[in-house]
Amino acid sequence: MAKSLIVHACRMLLLTSFVALSGCASTIGEFPSEPAPKKVSNLTEGYRLEPGNRVRIIVFEEPNLSGDFSLDSVGNIALPLAGNIPASGLTARETGKRIEDVLRRNALLLNPSVSVEIQTFKPFYVMGEVRQPGEFPYTTGLTVLSAIARAGGYDYRARQSEVVLVRPQGEEQKLYRADEFTPIMPGDIVKVLERRY
Repeated sequence: MAKSLIVHACRMLLLTSFVALSGCASTIGEFPSEPAPKKVSNLTEGYRLEPGNRVRIIVFEEPNLSGDFSLDSVGNIALPLAGNIPASGLTARETGKRIEDVLRRNALLLNPSVSVEIQTFKPFYVMGEVRQPGEFPYTTGLTVLSAIARAGGYDYRARQSEVVLVRPQGEEQKLYRADEFTPIMPGDIVKVLERRY
């Protein structure tokens, strides 16, 4: 009697486990329905600076104030003579205007003209079924395929040619269906899923 109860309990446990795994299997390979955009906007127009970004500041006819600078841990740029200028959350154009305002307000220059070029962007990430998942420096012109190549390529379990792309949008993240030719942007996460067997 005790033996038959144990056998029955084991069968129920196996059945429950199978049902649970079946439910998981249906969601492992699912993709978002919305395809990722095939064109990316001009990065220098909409990109907002954050701590760690590197920028080139050109103050017209003022080589002593011009040069390459990094945003510090709180998002400031330490500009010679002008001091710390908050730039986190600003675009390159907005940062140039802020620097002009500071130079004018502190009577360092009468009519300053400043341009700011972004040298480094937020990194991107590759996770899931790749050989070396992780964080990678962003360069312009990247696609999903080149991002996966930087992560060592697909591993043997990978569902190839289609991935989930997670794109930050302000405080939110949006999930897209993407293919190998989809361009990626700074901060994107490329998720390579396991293929169905």
